[in-house]
Amino acid sequence: MRIEPTISYSQQIQHAVDDILGKYDHAIDLGIILGTGLGQLIQHIQIEKEIPYEEIPFFPVSTVESHKGKLIFGKLSGKSVVAMQGRFHYYEGYSMKEVTFPVRVMKKLGIKHLFVSNAAGGLNPEYKIGELMIINDHIDLFPENPLRGKNLEEFGVRFPDMSEPYDQSLITSALDIAKRDSMNVHQGVYAAVQGPNLETKAEYKYLRTIGADAIGMSTIPEVIVARHMELPVFAISAITDLCSPGNIKKVKIEEVLVAAAKAEPGMGLIIKELIAKL
Repeated sequence: MRIEPTISYSQQIQHAVDDILGKYDHAIDLGIILGTGLGQLIQHIQIEKEIPYEEIPFFPVSTVESHKGKLIFGKLSGKSVVAMQGRFHYYEGYSMKEVTFPVRVMKKLGIKHLFVSNAAGGLNPEYKIGELMIINDHIDLFPENPLRGKNLEEFGVRFPDMSEPYDQSLITSALDIAKRDSMNVHQGVYAAVQGPNLETKAEYKYLRTIGADAIGMSTIPEVIVARHMELPVFAISAITDLCSPGNIKKVKIEEVLVAAAKAEPGMGLIIKELIAKL
């Protein structure tokens, strides 16, 4: 029986990068990860190339219905971008290295900034459905870290600093944009759990007690890997359900998508204008 040679994680990344460059060989300024129900930003991109995930070597494939599963290349606000139309989650069965594989690939493609969006539950009692929260810090409650294992020296140091995971200058600019357009935008702490089930009332209380303003099942792994590679990050949540006392109710995915659609125009405006200022 023939035994195939083992391909390292770094080699898998390079294989994916080489394959993409064979289809789209242009400089790319920044990367965008679009969360649940937040794919309409694609409509504002002057699309030059679309590559389905399944056509990229070693790339994971999204199993969530609302995540379409394409890399979109083109221009947004005068900058060259690559956007993930659909992300990967730990609850889908992927390892954290698989979840964050696209961020490594985007770095190798040349991005200088990473923009991340997600749908989240509002723990802060001041938050309302359809509002936005700019993430200024996070609490990682995943059982696995994407940096676990041998350090990838070509990307970053063994013990990356996480005292400022989200770029403060981008946060300040985003708040200025929101104020100028009279948008009710919050900033706060995002906590992430593995899912896929939503939390119990006791868990919501615990999460609020430890300092979280919003809760979700994504984003933090990608941010950790981005910061490992010293990529500045801007992240924003659409509040799609309420998790504060007196507001908790059973949630259906259809309701989450409707709430995300309500928040999306404001989110798109902020991201487009931030990109234009880079």
